[in-house]
Amino acid sequence: MKTAVVAVLGLLGALCLSSRTEATTAWDIVRQSAANWTGVLPCGGWDCECEFRNPKGCCCVAGQLFQLEEATFMRMVGLWKGLTSLNEQIDEVTGGRNIAFAASMTPITSCFGPFTRNVSMPYQNITLNQGYGYNGALGAFTAPHAGLYSFSYTVYSSVGPAGERIYHKVQLVKDGQVIASSWEDNREDSEDSATQTVLLQLRQGNQVYVELVSGRFLCADSQGYNSFSGFLVYPLPEL
Repeated sequence: MKTAVVAVLGLLGALCLSSRTEATTAWDIVRQSAANWTGVLPCGGWDCECEFRNPKGCCCVAGQLFQLEEATFMRMVGLWKGLTSLNEQIDEVTGGRNIAFAASMTPITSCFGPFTRNVSMPYQNITLNQGYGYNGALGAFTAPHAGLYSFSYTVYSSVGPAGERIYHKVQLVKDGQVIASSWEDNREDSEDSATQTVLLQLRQGNQVYVELVSGRFLCADSQGYNSFSGFLVYPLPEL
């Protein structure tokens, strides 16, 4: 009987790999012999208990299929975690891309200044503030996200009759550091303006503003020519 069981094991590989056909009489005899065997079948890696004693109620490759399913599921979980992490990194870098502002001084007929200290320019006429980085009360822009930003300001002054002295100086400041400045000190022009544009790499929370230098003044800007604007060129990861 044991010899018959061993013979069954030799046939099992070929039978499981081939498509199933109608069982032959010889196969029925082999199956019955194995089913009547008392004790543990010496099947090695094969599920002979399933194949010979319960062929209708189980799949002979159930164990292998379960392992494959489990491995595939764990790979999918790993891929999902990787995609989630990548999406978070992309959101961190690209989130808040729509950052831009534009503001100007309220029209004046007299002069702004002079003062005994540097004073932030009051650009309180806000026409654009995407991302809400600009604070009109402070006259300052605070970077909502790290990135490369472009800033522009225009300074204008008119002192009226020829021979009057134009005497102004404004400067673009980043966290207390002067980045750019524009000034005029002459009696030849009674009206003048200048514009500066700079690129700045900012971290989240950095502040940029324009200030009038102490002792200087701006006059007769009835059209709101004194202006300040900026926008995010592209985001950068936080350092």
